[in-house]
Amino acid sequence: MKYLRVLYVQVIIGIIAGVIVGWLYPAFAPTAKLISDTFLNMIRMVIAPVIFFTIVSGVAGAGDMKKVGRVGLKALIYFEVVTTLALVIGLVTANLVKPGAGVPFTGTPNNQVDRIGAEAKGLNWGEFFSHIVPSNIVDAFAKGDILQVLFFSILFAIGLKMLGQAGESLLLSFDKINKVLFNVLKIIMKLSPLGAFGGMAYTIGKFGFATLAVLGKLLITFYLTGFLFIFVVLNLLCRYFGISLWKLLGYVKEEILIVLGASSSEAVLPSVMQKLTAAGCEKEVVGLVIPTGYSFNLDGTTIYLSMSIIFLAQVFHIDLSVAQQLTIIGILLLTSKGAAGVAGSGFIVLASTLTALDVIPLEGLALLIGVDRFMSEGRAIINFIGNTIATVIIAKSENEIDMVKYKLVVEKKRLQPIVDPVITDA
Repeated sequence: MKYLRVLYVQVIIGIIAGVIVGWLYPAFAPTAKLISDTFLNMIRMVIAPVIFFTIVSGVAGAGDMKKVGRVGLKALIYFEVVTTLALVIGLVTANLVKPGAGVPFTGTPNNQVDRIGAEAKGLNWGEFFSHIVPSNIVDAFAKGDILQVLFFSILFAIGLKMLGQAGESLLLSFDKINKVLFNVLKIIMKLSPLGAFGGMAYTIGKFGFATLAVLGKLLITFYLTGFLFIFVVLNLLCRYFGISLWKLLGYVKEEILIVLGASSSEAVLPSVMQKLTAAGCEKEVVGLVIPTGYSFNLDGTTIYLSMSIIFLAQVFHIDLSVAQQLTIIGILLLTSKGAAGVAGSGFIVLASTLTALDVIPLEGLALLIGVDRFMSEGRAIINFIGNTIATVIIAKSENEIDMVKYKLVVEKKRLQPIVDPVITDA
């Protein structure tokens, strides 16, 4: 019975119960969505203030401004390299497996596709970077816009650091507020099994298992590709930097299960920030890399986008040339940056990419609507794992991680102290 007190066991039970209830009682789906949305809203409630106070206390407390700029630049370069690898892997796998071959398209009208297409056309990706600067910081906090809050937090931290000793009392207060917020988070996370239950019950109850029969090959290909990306590409990166992927995944297993149930990596953003800080990563590195990664390091989303485009091309018997596929990579490197860690946003980005590409009919999205929710969970998990690994790698590359603490907390082992030999007279 003691295992029932462990959070990840409770989350697993919640997920299994959600699948069963959604399968047997599909009419429960609206209520299940209400439960899931309420849990996510409780998490979103603390995301903006956690990012703000973590960055301010980290950067202003001990940060070197040159180091902050170096960490930010290194993170962006890392994100671009890894997401490009994810894009290429998605394209290559889809070309080899051909999940869209033989899939029929009925061409029936679909109002949801029309609505998504209209939203996609309204997106102006050229304004993405200018959007990072908020016109109203109160509005940015109210909306929970991660990048805008991040931008303001860095400026505020620099301004506070410029005060010198006069700002120490305020910094101390901010540090205490941050601890209070993490205590609030601990209370909220106790409800995560209920949130995971609601998320899974809604997914199964609304979409069922029937849609998996037609598009099962695409779903299996996507998850297999994500599995290979994590345990080959990311594992090689971890090994290069002397980090155990398995131990790190074990350390954040509760968060992985919550992401699976909630179908959103945003659900664990404050929690993983707390865990990585507790594992020895410096607060300023965690505060910079994790929030930035939620918009710039979407490995799972980029795999999904590249595979879905090739899938639809195969459905419509469109033979994309190498030049066209390279163009797809270029477009996705831009459009994928607009997909935050919120469930379903990847689908709108896919629509905007198809609109920009103007080769594959937008109507093909109707094929993916039913199965998209099942792929959303995979996208969110890969995104979360990618950001977690990125933070540890960048922290280690900057020597901003206490490896003794990391080994003790994450890998559950102590490093033997080096003892100088005692020299005695013969």
